[in-house]
Amino acid sequence: MTTLSKIRNFAIIAHIDHGKSTLADRLIQECEGLSEREMKEQVLDSMDIERERGITIKAQSVRLQFKASDGEIYELNLMDTPGHVDFAYEVSRSLAACEGSLLVVDASQGVEAQTLANVYQAIDSDHEIIPVLNKVDLPAAEPERVRAQIEEVIGLDASDAVEISAKTGLNIRAVLEALVKRLPPPSGNTDGPLKALLVDSWYDAYLGVMALIRVYDGTIKKGMKIRMMQTGAVHLVDRVGVFTPKLTEIDELKPGQLGFVTAAIKTVADTKVGDTITDERKPATEALAGFKPSVPVVFCGLFPVDAADYEQLRESLDRLRLNDASFSFEAESSAALGFGFRCGFLGLLHLEIIQERLEREFDLDLITTAPSVVYKINMNSGETLELHNPSDMPDVVKIGSIEEPWIKATIFVPDEYLGPILTLCTERRGEQIELTYVGNRAMVVYRLPLNEVVFDFYDRLKSIYRGYASFDYQMDGYLEGDLVRMSLLVNAEPVDALSMVVHAAQAEPRGRELCSRLKDLIPRQLFKIPVQAAIGGKIIARETISAMRKDVTAKCYGGDISRKRKLLEKQKKGKKKMRQFGRVEIPQSAFIEALKMGDG
Repeated sequence: MTTLSKIRNFAIIAHIDHGKSTLADRLIQECEGLSEREMKEQVLDSMDIERERGITIKAQSVRLQFKASDGEIYELNLMDTPGHVDFAYEVSRSLAACEGSLLVVDASQGVEAQTLANVYQAIDSDHEIIPVLNKVDLPAAEPERVRAQIEEVIGLDASDAVEISAKTGLNIRAVLEALVKRLPPPSGNTDGPLKALLVDSWYDAYLGVMALIRVYDGTIKKGMKIRMMQTGAVHLVDRVGVFTPKLTEIDELKPGQLGFVTAAIKTVADTKVGDTITDERKPATEALAGFKPSVPVVFCGLFPVDAADYEQLRESLDRLRLNDASFSFEAESSAALGFGFRCGFLGLLHLEIIQERLEREFDLDLITTAPSVVYKINMNSGETLELHNPSDMPDVVKIGSIEEPWIKATIFVPDEYLGPILTLCTERRGEQIELTYVGNRAMVVYRLPLNEVVFDFYDRLKSIYRGYASFDYQMDGYLEGDLVRMSLLVNAEPVDALSMVVHAAQAEPRGRELCSRLKDLIPRQLFKIPVQAAIGGKIIARETISAMRKDVTAKCYGGDISRKRKLLEKQKKGKKKMRQFGRVEIPQSAFIEALKMGDG
């Protein structure tokens, strides 16, 4: 049994790509969590997509045993967290379960936007923070400059920051020693009623729902009846264990420890993240604080290319929701695309990941509609509606005002790229809040409307700064804006899947761009097809797809001209009728291409 004073719980936080998962690999190796043969790159990133892209999506926990220089054996519980802004929710949950953090900063890049965001989260959680300078073996590394930067920007004392190289394994032991010496041990009462925080839950095909928990008071063991305080559900614990990173069963979890329990839970909906688990026979009186619920920010429609795959899509989304609590969806139908689902995501990367997982893991062909955000509509009658789908917008006459979500974006950028970035933010209706310098890098804070960022902002940003800058954002409330719904008409028929809410000033160029794009994508028919963008009853852009002419006189050879004329007259009449009753089938490929405008 490990005493409380010998336990250390910590999370690894950093900006994306600064080496969190690599450091976690080295720590596991140093503590002999896995043998040399079992070791591989990104041990904790279990999904193929994580390994390919080199990003962490799900936070993972590991228990390690470390023999320190004082001869004592310590129990270390490590949480590897994602670095991307879309998964900040995962980070906040991981931090709530720990007492300290390792702040990893790339010694060649310095402090980035997401470094700041994660540090502030750790400070909010009352963490002891140990700065670690990674990649000191690189020729471009400037540890002294980055130390000064940490002190200046974050305000942390970095004089005793540990200099390491996670790739080569340089100084890894020093990190473990610093953890043992500088982080506080957890507190907790072994004899009190059971109080455990449910940090995460996911679905395992063999074991059912697995819940990752952090025990604060009391003990949880096999055969106990436990109660979820939020949902009131009672379950019998059939397995208690930890990850070392291998799944290892143990008898019990004591205060201060992290581990998992399984209790024959069928659906993940029974295990609400942030819930408090207590003993059924001797329950706790009050629940733990829990977490703020995750708020989806970006919405888009997912439709199967083949309508027969609808049921399979529903099952697949259900299964993905089991592993990702922050993803939400509801059924919707569209005249152009048939039946599908309206899904909510934490950001654009989250959307991309979910889409890729559906295509990979479940073998689905999908059409994604243009991403949109949630608008608040204040009606003249005094009620407020939330608008998720532009095609559901009420009649303009009944609308008093429309509010759109804004974000506060922090961009760190080298000085030479500053001008184009400021121009881009201003183009997107941005308001500059501050501009400060840290060494030769500028920190720009802008307020931007979220629907401008959802479109091709990221891609434009990346192409401007060539990967040298970082971008991070947080929600900043709703503001009233001059917004209109732009609908698209093909052959005078509205296509609801392509309608969008845009700012009145940008409706015309965006409509023009979409019309010209569709003109190239829709195949020609035997009659002229107008492609129009409209706001209400007013047409703001138009393109015409010219008719294809069928040679009706090909079979006539020789003979009188009147025969040819007769056929041509007949064709003319047929065309007139066609234009009247003709339907234009927009191929799926054209939809996908047209909507790509939304992703850049």
